Amino acid sequence: MASSIEQMRANVGKLLRGIDRYNPENLATLERYVETQARENAYDLEANLAVLKLYQFNPAYFQTHVTSQILLKALTNLPHTDFTLCKCMIDQTHQEERPIRQILYLGNLLETCHFQSFWTSLEENRELIDGITGFEDSVRKYTQVKVWMNKYGWTENEDGQIFIYNQEESVKPKNIVEKIDFESVSSIMATSQ
Repeated sequence: MASSIEQMRANVGKLLRGIDRYNPENLATLERYVETQARENAYDLEANLAVLKLYQFNPAYFQTHVTSQILLKALTNLPHTDFTLCKCMIDQTHQEERPIRQILYLGNLLETCHFQSFWTSLEENRELIDGITGFEDSVRKYTQVKVWMNKYGWTENEDGQIFIYNQEESVKPKNIVEKIDFESVSSIMATSQ
């Protein structure tokens, strides 16, 4: 199976070079590739963006199911900004269609770290992720990282690297006050002379 997805990725890569990327005749191939990504737990942002761009140029070809799969696959790639990028390429009227609106809501819950609400809403809408292999595992990885980041004050830099806050950098001075009476010290001082 891995070789078939790799072969398909290479073929789609050739399609996306040059002017052919905007050829609506290639839309069927690209849509099949989106289906394959969902089924095989693969991800190709460039190909998915090409599909959304073709939908922008050719609104009559718009497929709600394929667009939903693209958005769900983008959610599996959080914390990267793929979801926002894909969302911005979808016309407002299509964003208000039922499955897409629900996915956008789920994405908003994830991006704002409302994890409990996300899982509750996902449980109520299980049909959305039918056919998206590895969706829940990918989201779990993202949520676990975010929980740890919030708990321990970790931060993410602009390159997407997580800076782990460690104890050595937060050492706080502590004043130690000892009360020693003169009698207990006088014997030590007398022997040292």
